[in-house]
Amino acid sequence: MRGSEDEKDAMGDCEPVMVKMVGGIGAVAAADWDACAGARSQDGARTIPYNPFISHTFLSILEESGSVSDKTGWIPQHLVAEDGAGGVAACMPCYLKSHSQGEYVFDWGWADAFERAGGRYYPKLQVAVPFTPVPGRRLLVRPGLDLRHFGAVLAEAAEELARRYGVSSVHVTFLSQAEWELLGGRGFLRRTGQQFHWTNSGYTDFEGFLSALAARKRKQIRRERRDARAGDISIEWLTGRDITEAHWDAFFAFYMDTGSRKWGRPYLNRRFFSLLGEAMADDVLLIFANRAGRPIAGALNMIGSDALYGRYWGALEDHPFLHFELCYYQAIEFAIARGLDRVEAGAQGPHKLARGYLPQTIYSAHWIADPSLRRAVARFLDEERAHVAFEQRLLSDHAPFRKDGSLDRSEET
Repeated sequence: MRGSEDEKDAMGDCEPVMVKMVGGIGAVAAADWDACAGARSQDGARTIPYNPFISHTFLSILEESGSVSDKTGWIPQHLVAEDGAGGVAACMPCYLKSHSQGEYVFDWGWADAFERAGGRYYPKLQVAVPFTPVPGRRLLVRPGLDLRHFGAVLAEAAEELARRYGVSSVHVTFLSQAEWELLGGRGFLRRTGQQFHWTNSGYTDFEGFLSALAARKRKQIRRERRDARAGDISIEWLTGRDITEAHWDAFFAFYMDTGSRKWGRPYLNRRFFSLLGEAMADDVLLIFANRAGRPIAGALNMIGSDALYGRYWGALEDHPFLHFELCYYQAIEFAIARGLDRVEAGAQGPHKLARGYLPQTIYSAHWIADPSLRRAVARFLDEERAHVAFEQRLLSDHAPFRKDGSLDRSEET
C-alpha cells in the first residue's frame, strides 16, 4: 500500500481483491460502508443485528466533530476491500495512534516495558470504535460473503500498513469471538477481558425480572430504587424528536463533570452531541433525573436492534443510588419495554453483578512486530486469560438469581 490512494492485490482461494486505505470515513459511500456494517437500510431491512457504533453515521460524527483527528491522536486510516467488480466487499475502522487513551483495553504496561528496553511503541494502529468499549464486529464483511477470506484480506492489509509505517503493533479491540479466532489463526495474540451485561429472559416488566432474583437481592434493589427517588426526584426518558439542544446542554454538563474527575480530559466535545442528536436521535436514549423542575443527572444510551448500550453518565448533585437507578434499573425497564435482548452497561463494574448484570467475555487481538516484545506479551496473555476465566467462574457462582431457576412474585416481609 502506498498512501490513501494505493491498492494491493490480495490473493486467496477467491478472486483477487483490491484493498485501499482512506484517510477519512467520508471517502467511503455511506451505503457501501453500512452494507458491510449491517446498519439500517432505507427500507428498514437488515440481515445482521444493528450496532449503531460501527455505522457510517456514528464514525462520521466522531470525525466531523473533531473528537477524532490528528489533534486528538486518532488519525483515520480506514481499510476498504473491493471485489472484482469494484464494489465494497469489506471494510475496517482503523486509526494511527500516538497514545493509548480512549481504548479501554490497556497496553500501557507493554508500551512502558518496550520503551524502557529501547524500543518505540508509538505510533501504533488501532482497529476500534474510538472511546467506545462496546463489543461487536470489527472486520466488517458484507453479509453473504466469506468472513474467513475477506477477514484475512483485511488483516493482511493492516499488517502491511503497519510494516509500511514502521509501527510497533496492530490492536483489534472489542471484536467478535469469531473474528478473534480468525485473527488468532493468523498469528495475532489473543486477549480476553470481562464486562457485565443484563439478559432479557422474556420478562414482561421489571417486577418479572425481580421475581427471578433471590429474596435478599430483590429487597436490596427495591430499597435502592426507593432511596434514589427520594427528595422529589422524577425520571424522564427522552429519544428521537423529544431531545432538544437544551437537553444536550444539560447532558454535556453531566458528561464534563464525570469526565474531568475520571480521566482528566473528556474525549468528546459539545459539537459531537449536537451532531449525534441531528443524525441519530432515534438511536439515542437519554435518561434524566429531574428535581425542582431541572435536570440534575443523566445517562446516555444508544439503541441497537437487539441491545441497549449504556455509554455515559453524570450528575451535578449527589444522591444515594441515583447512578444505579439511571444507568442500570432504568436501562432494564427500557429494554423490557422495547423487547431488547440485553443491556450492555459498558466497561468495569463487578458492582453490577448484584444488580442482575452477569460477566461476559470480551475479546481483543494484537499483532506485534518486535519478536522479543511479542514473546513477553504472549506469556502475559496466557496468564491473563486464565485469570479472566477463573474470575468469571467465581463471579458467576455469586449471581443474584434464584438457584432453582424458578420465578417468585411473592412480596417479602
